[in-house]
Amino acid sequence: MFSQTNTDLVRQQALAALTAAFLAQGHPVEYAKHMATAAVFQTDLELRNAQLSRLIAWLKQEYPAVHQEAILLIETTREEFERRVQG
Repeated sequence: MFSQTNTDLVRQQALAALTAAFLAQGHPVEYAKHMATAAVFQTDLELRNAQLSRLIAWLKQEYPAVHQEAILLIETTREEFERRVQG
């Protein structure tokens, strides 16, 4: 399992490699940095989504009662987030 330090190191390495690749393609430095950051951020979001999906599927199989509570918690969290964004 990766520690937070290892995960941060992987992100930093990915950011550096992507920035270098975008620079090699001829993008200006600032754009290359932003493009690399966006790519790393999107990948991180996709990973988090996959982790959550897998956890929910496992809960559904192993702990159906907890699964229902988890689904409600996820939905409540989404609603709270949307209210904050709209507010």
